[in-house]
Amino acid sequence: MKEEGLVRAVGFRGLTAGIINYTIGAGIFVLPALVAGIVGAAAPVVYVVCAVAMGLIVLCFADAGSRVSLSGGTYAYAEVAFGQYVGFMVAMAVWMSMVLASASVAIVFIGSLGHLVPALEAPMARTAILLLVYTSLAFINIRGVKLGSGTVQTVTAGKLIPILVLVVFGMFAIRGANLAWPGMPSAGETARASVVLIFAFMGVESALTPSGEVTNPARTVPRSIFAALAIVTVLYIALQIVTQGILGAELATNTKSPLASAAKVVLGRGGELLVLLGAAISTFGYVAGDMLAGPRMPYALARDGLLPRFLGLVHDRYRTPYVAIALHAAVCAVLALTGTFASLAVFVVLLTLLVYLVCCLATIQLQRRDVRADGAVPFKVPGGPVVPILASAIIVWLMSSSSLQEFMALAALLGIFTAVFFVMRLQRTPAPAPT
Repeated sequence: MKEEGLVRAVGFRGLTAGIINYTIGAGIFVLPALVAGIVGAAAPVVYVVCAVAMGLIVLCFADAGSRVSLSGGTYAYAEVAFGQYVGFMVAMAVWMSMVLASASVAIVFIGSLGHLVPALEAPMARTAILLLVYTSLAFINIRGVKLGSGTVQTVTAGKLIPILVLVVFGMFAIRGANLAWPGMPSAGETARASVVLIFAFMGVESALTPSGEVTNPARTVPRSIFAALAIVTVLYIALQIVTQGILGAELATNTKSPLASAAKVVLGRGGELLVLLGAAISTFGYVAGDMLAGPRMPYALARDGLLPRFLGLVHDRYRTPYVAIALHAAVCAVLALTGTFASLAVFVVLLTLLVYLVCCLATIQLQRRDVRADGAVPFKVPGGPVVPILASAIIVWLMSSSSLQEFMALAALLGIFTAVFFVMRLQRTPAPAPT
């Protein structure tokens, strides 16, 4: 499918930089401690596993995306391959993963503020701030105000500069004894740590978003994906080694602000404040960005008759989906007030892995049916179904490390989605004509 009116000006370097910017998010300010708590100094192994898994998964996205020209991303691939029910389930899973991700990142934001101003760690203060953040962002988005490119650039610098400063200066403060090799982690430990850590790798699939403006996408997209994955993986491993080398066993127990604690050891209070400020900026930017994009999912589903119509209402004056925005903000706030980062992050990844699995299986189906967008030659993953099968196997292996409670929660959520789908389907079914 050709993108009329778009200039293909994004080359290898531009697309690679965009993927790196999108992938390195707020979670990396906390995740090193969670991974260290599972596998200790063997954490770099888990980063490599996650990079390989994401590389295979994104190749499936590239293949499916070149075959299905409909808007909607993953749920469009699922719907074309497997029908409306599977497409709806994927769409709802994507929206719920966005809600959970926003709530988990908001918890990190509150934690960063609490370290900057200790009085804000009080339960009442945390509750007030979370409610203020989501109420304010909902109000702003209902009014139609959009975050400008200057804000995006500020947020990007705010998250990258502290990380790079910590890596560069932290290398000179590493203690060799803290990096003693503990032995190869077991397959179960690797899988569990990968499920936690893959939260930091999610978003690589965004490489397909600007594909209509990429020069020679069949060549540029896969090269940029792997280059960005390599750079992100090296940076993450360097960050893990630095924090582990500085904090040692303390890293596994410091689940609120491990990077800030490492920066304090290296650069004093100023370094700690720099990382905390970077974490606050990055996390707030993520939550703000999610409040722009997240509500559009239930709005679109309501507009198409797959969710109650009131979620598709548009404000008469501001022309924004105000009901969907309010709902999204309310659900995010409730989850942020009642959950922890670790528990929410793991469930986000479980939901996202399920979406990835459906996309990989959809790729096999689309290949088998030789689906082509407007008859154009699609990007073909080398080996045909081999890569989607490998990616699916890795996803199943990662998901197998989840607890019974997490699977029961997932089953309950999917049950609710299924009930909503069939209720809405009955409401859309016209009455039979009288005889």
